[in-house]
Parts: sequence; structure tokens; C-alpha cells
Amino acid sequence: MHDNTEADWHEALENQADVVGRPQVLRAGISKNVVRRRLGAGRWQRLHRGVYATFSGPRPREAQLWAALLRAGPGATLSHYTAAELHGLIDSPADQIHVTVPATRNPARQQTITGLVIHRSCRVEAARHPVLSPPRTRVEDTVLDLVEAAHDFDEAFTWISRAVGRRRTTAPLLATAAAARKRMRWRTELTAALTDVADGVHSLLERRYVTGAERAHGLPRAARQVRRRHGANGTRSTYIDNLYVEYDACVEVDGSVAHPADQRWSDIRRDNVNTASGSVTLRFGWTDITQHPCQVAMMVADTLRRRGWRGTPHPCSPTCPAARS
Repeated sequence: MHDNTEADWHEALENQADVVGRPQVLRAGISKNVVRRRLGAGRWQRLHRGVYATFSGPRPREAQLWAALLRAGPGATLSHYTAAELHGLIDSPADQIHVTVPATRNPARQQTITGLVIHRSCRVEAARHPVLSPPRTRVEDTVLDLVEAAHDFDEAFTWISRAVGRRRTTAPLLATAAAARKRMRWRTELTAALTDVADGVHSLLERRYVTGAERAHGLPRAARQVRRRHGANGTRSTYIDNLYVEYDACVEVDGSVAHPADQRWSDIRRDNVNTASGSVTLRFGWTDITQHPCQVAMMVADTLRRRGWRGTPHPCSPTCPAARS
């Protein structure tokens, strides 16, 4: 190899987790026969057609990702569930690697690549993170891609709340990214959901409470994720899902299907702290909020009225219990 060629070759190996594509191999002056011998001897591995790992043994995740990018070709960017993996939005890799390529590329030959899902986009250049490697979509575009692919808006909202809850982005940044898209599925619902997330609604069940119980029945608006200090000199803190400050009433939601002992005791301690502070606490689970929101609203309304609220809950339908109160 010439000095420049050898430098390019080693740079490619270093930057691409020791995975290279056929064009890089040929530019380095390595013949097809040499590649064939190295593969036959087990010194190299074929990861995809025309993509090689220049090592033997296990294939690290980063090598798998680079192999997918090189197989997908110029402009390819990790996206959707794979970008979510890299951004810490999911805790384990998806079965398939998701890659987005420019819309101008012909995907016909790529539709059956084993282990890859190929997406096409006219804005992949704008969506690609400018620095991170391997190339991936920005976290905001990753979330919005997953929102677009969601089966329903509950799933879409889960991606939004997870990204914000894990502090990977913010509601305003997501709103800006959504506004930049000419087409956006569920745009109206997304705008409202981002407002709720910015207001402190951090889970799907919390949003179900806000929309299905509190808002739908005209209850006062609670403060969300209120920090309450306790312990010696106020050195400890708990966070209240919904606090009706004027009436010192707390509403906590519990979305756990199984309730681990440590979480159970954490909830008890939080409720005890609220009671010791003079607050009353109501705690509702998934079934309460999703299947009986009217009854939840009536219980909260009764509690608030006993503590000074002079309002009246609004019926959300002709059969709502509030219509008879």
C-alpha cells in the first residue's frame, strides 16, 4: 500500500470497529483472491454480501451496526429502534437493525437483507446526528420516527414520555423537531401530549388520569411532579404525581402490573410523608384509571370538596356518575 492508502485503511478499521466494505478493500489494494483466502482461513468473516469483519471470533454489537451501515450503502444512518438503543431509549437491542437511506436510493435490492430493516427518507441528512458514531438519527428524530411507526397513540406517547423522562431530550426540542416535518402523524395529539409532558406528565397512566379523569370532568388542575422535602433538615425528597395545592390533596398513580416489595414500601413511605404533612393521598392503579375514570374523578372531587373546593365535577357523557351528582 501507498502511505496515504495505508493510513486510510487503518483509519477505516479504527472508525468502523474493524469492519470494512468491498470498495474499501479494493481501494486498499487487497485483491479478491486475498479476501477469499482470509475468509477461508477464518481470519476474516463475511457479515453481509461485500462486508467483512477483519477478525475472527465473536462479533461485537458495534461491528454488527457498522456492517449494516456498509451493506445499506452511502448515506445510510441507523434509525428507529436501533437509534433508540444507542440513545438509551430501550434497554436491549431489537431483533433487527434499522437503517434509513436517502429517498433517492433504489431500495429494491435491499428489501430482503437478512437482519436489516431499510427505511427511506428525504430528510435523512437533516435527521442524522452531526457527531456521533456510528451514524444515527438525532434523538428527537428517533422519537418522532417511532411515533410515526407506533400502532396507536398510547404507544406513541410512551416514546415521548420515556425520552423526556430519561432526560435524553425535552418537550420543546421535540416540538421544534415535529414542526420541521411537513408531514407528521397525529400532529394535533402530539402537540397536546408535548404540552402535558412539559407540564410534568411522565407516563402513559399519568396522562390517562389527566385527560380521562381530571380534565374530562372539570376538576381543578393539579401541579405535577411536586417535590416535597422531609427528613432531618429536609435532606430527603419525594415527588408527588399530582398535588392539588390549595386543598393539600395528592393523587398518585401506580402503573406497575407487578408491585415489587421495594417499590411498595417506597409508595408507603411517600404516602406516610404526605399524611404527616397534613395531606390526604389517593392512589389509583391501571385498572382504576383506564376502566373506571369517572369513578376516579368522583372520588377525587369528593375529597377536594371536603377540603374546601366549591366546584362541581362535569359529566363526561350522559351515563357519567357526575351527571347524577
